[in-house]
Amino acid sequence: MEGLPVSALLFTGLVAFTAVERLVEVRVSLRHAAWAFARGGVEHGRGHYPFMVVLHTALLLGCVAEVWLLDRPFLPWLGLPALVLAVACQGLRWWCITSLGERWNTRVIVVPGLAPIRDAGPYRYLRHPNYVVVVTEGLALPLVHGAWLTALLFTVLNAGLLFVRIRTEEAALASAARTAAATAATSPGGTSSPATASSPGPS
Repeated sequence: MEGLPVSALLFTGLVAFTAVERLVEVRVSLRHAAWAFARGGVEHGRGHYPFMVVLHTALLLGCVAEVWLLDRPFLPWLGLPALVLAVACQGLRWWCITSLGERWNTRVIVVPGLAPIRDAGPYRYLRHPNYVVVVTEGLALPLVHGAWLTALLFTVLNAGLLFVRIRTEEAALASAARTAAATAATSPGGTSSPATASSPGPS
């Protein structure tokens, strides 16, 4: 490779910015996890979480490595629409985070006794808006600079991860709701609010 293509440098900067944004997410998630655990939150799906971290880290590294090592070109007809989608994903992601507030988390943490959030922000329109972001960004970010192999591999692996992740969230919420209903039924005159999950999914 001769020289340092400007487009590749700019793309590397975009990926670096995305990595910094991810670190901010982690910090927010840790703070929210402490909030949830302090209120009796119970974590579910710990087994798949390390794989999720590795996969999302590999997405960012793969984007940069494929562009530089395999000389992927910047194709305006593909890269510019992909860039618009990637930027839009950041906006939607933070809309999800701010809509859920302290209940948002990268982990699946069920907090008993909290009313579920069904009509805040994008959750009024989609059950899993954050996962729409993940799927879209996993395609769009690599394709900004033609890293189609990274986009393909991430999409395939992420499909399996999301299958497990969403099932975990739904099962955790259903279990908590059954427990709350049973508690209410055995308590004289008692009522109970449904539990809610602290996660990027339905809360």
